[in-house]
Amino acid sequence: MENWLGLEGKVVIVTGGASGIGYAIVEEFLNDGAKVVVCDIAAEAPAFAGATDANMLYVKTDVTSKADVVAMYEKVVAKFGTVDVLVNNAGINIPRLLVDEAGQYELDEAVMDKVMNVNLKGLIFCSQEAVRIMKAKKSGVVVNMSSECGLEGSEGQSIYAASKAAVNALTRSWSKELGKFGIRVVGIAPGIMEATGLRTISYETALAYTRGITVEQLRAGYSKTGTTPLGRSGKLSEVATTTAFMASDKAGYITGVTLNVAGGKTRG
Repeated sequence: MENWLGLEGKVVIVTGGASGIGYAIVEEFLNDGAKVVVCDIAAEAPAFAGATDANMLYVKTDVTSKADVVAMYEKVVAKFGTVDVLVNNAGINIPRLLVDEAGQYELDEAVMDKVMNVNLKGLIFCSQEAVRIMKAKKSGVVVNMSSECGLEGSEGQSIYAASKAAVNALTRSWSKELGKFGIRVVGIAPGIMEATGLRTISYETALAYTRGITVEQLRAGYSKTGTTPLGRSGKLSEVATTTAFMASDKAGYITGVTLNVAGGKTRG
């Protein structure tokens, strides 16, 4: 039976697809019958149920390297012939304070460069190469993974929020620029999600510090959903299914918007 989204045979690139939200997105597209390219900095290709040599390609890629990105696209075209959907999911979050008198977690140039290089420069590099292909055939979809804090801001995560706000601006601008070529550009902004392996102790330590609490208090706060009207954290699968819908022709008249998948949370 044909999947209702009509994604069978579509060639989909998912950056940062080896873990977290990206992994769930890859699983969803594979389940929908798409041919999925997973690009990530992980040395080894992750395992996915239902993945075969015919429907999945793993390419180790540093999205901040233009040469790496170009080489990845060459491999994709050589194997699958085209690109129909790009999901710009690769991202990094390094909590920092604007000013930290103790000098432990103050925003510095190295952190600024790392976050902006992955979240912004990498997204631009990957989008440029996808759009070259999409413009030639006058069709395609670019899905930019943003964040609820890119819409609302977040204490201790200002540079990450700024990078995601920039992603939102690119989504709006590119939709105006590329619509004439039949290319849609949309954004997804997840809110508080269930725990993944990306929630490392170094990340939690830094975020707790920037908020003046302990790691234990931070972790306890994950389960407190008073600021989320739906009263729970989001599931990775919910972001994945939303992404698949937005990439499908079922969402064919949606472009230039960033959809907040955050259980109604708009402040905090």
